[in-house]
Amino acid sequence: MDAIKYEPPVWILDYNNPKPLLDHAVHMLERHGVKREDMEITETPTAKIGSIVVDIWPYELVVNRVRSTRNESFISGTERTIELRLDENGNYVDYL
Repeated sequence: MDAIKYEPPVWILDYNNPKPLLDHAVHMLERHGVKREDMEITETPTAKIGSIVVDIWPYELVVNRVRSTRNESFISGTERTIELRLDENGNYVDYL
């Protein structure tokens, strides 16, 4: 497992995700080398070129690096995806 290379902050996009999903996303990012104090959870990041922005989906995290910005919007490319796994009871599990 390679650590995510980043300059703080790492922007985590949260659009009213359930608390267990958000907590597990933060945990999995920590497992991939991102310090909790370097994470910013927001709906509207102020990301600069080179920043990391993480999209949360129910079964994966999509880690993006910002390539360009225009009018406070950004264009990014996917660096990697991190799978989020559930057990038979629907609870997120740590598989690393």
